[in-house]
Amino acid sequence: MNQPSPLPSVQDLAKMIDHSLLHPTMTDAQFDAGCALAVRFGVATVCVKPCDVPRAVQLLRGSDVLVCSVIGFPHGNSHTSIKVLETELAIREGAREIDMVANAGKVLGGDLRYVADDIKAVNDACVARGARLKVIFENDYLQDAHIIQLCEVCTAIGVAFVKTSTGYGFVKQANGDYNYRGATEHHLKLMRTHCPDKIQIKAAGGIRTLDEMLRARALGVTRIGASATEAMLNEAVKRGFAGAAALGGRSDPAFKSPAVDGY
Repeated sequence: MNQPSPLPSVQDLAKMIDHSLLHPTMTDAQFDAGCALAVRFGVATVCVKPCDVPRAVQLLRGSDVLVCSVIGFPHGNSHTSIKVLETELAIREGAREIDMVANAGKVLGGDLRYVADDIKAVNDACVARGARLKVIFENDYLQDAHIIQLCEVCTAIGVAFVKTSTGYGFVKQANGDYNYRGATEHHLKLMRTHCPDKIQIKAAGGIRTLDEMLRARALGVTRIGASATEAMLNEAVKRGFAGAAALGGRSDPAFKSPAVDGY
């Protein structure tokens, strides 16, 4: 496996980020400010709800920031045909990357034929239209054996990325509360071990600091789903990472992420 450079530039880090604009209560004003923030920092993509793809395309026009649409989000339980239609529409409206949620119930029930057919149908729709697919496992719901099986399915199909979490996969805990772990070091190592180098790893859920991002990168992660983009990249500037002078200490007082964000 190719090891990442130990000293990434601020721009390298920015191009690892899918800036998350997925919170269910996000207003248009918050969304617009989030897209503006993404352009200023030059992230890889904004990750948006399907209904927001056209707005994101308009707001990002002229930049190199791409639009990524979620599909079957956040539970992955839509009919395969609906996932495919949702994918086709998102790409037609301008999305260049697609993050689809695998059907966790089918994974847990051992119906890997269904799971494989579901993922392949969406991947085929992406490939035919020049888009890249990321498959969200929602690892909090799964045991290691299930994660390995999903890695094997995705490897056989040849998807572009596998992804840890939606950031909204809340699991009932022993005390009755609902919470999630998101992208854990154990799961990232497991996914990297059981996927070939050509399949990239996206870590999402709970990565909110620069140090957490750098740890994920050291494990072979090439993309991060995050809402804490501004804080992480400004911290890289503060620490004097290469390219810091060009980026500056950019902040956007107009952008206020919702108080609870799954990413």
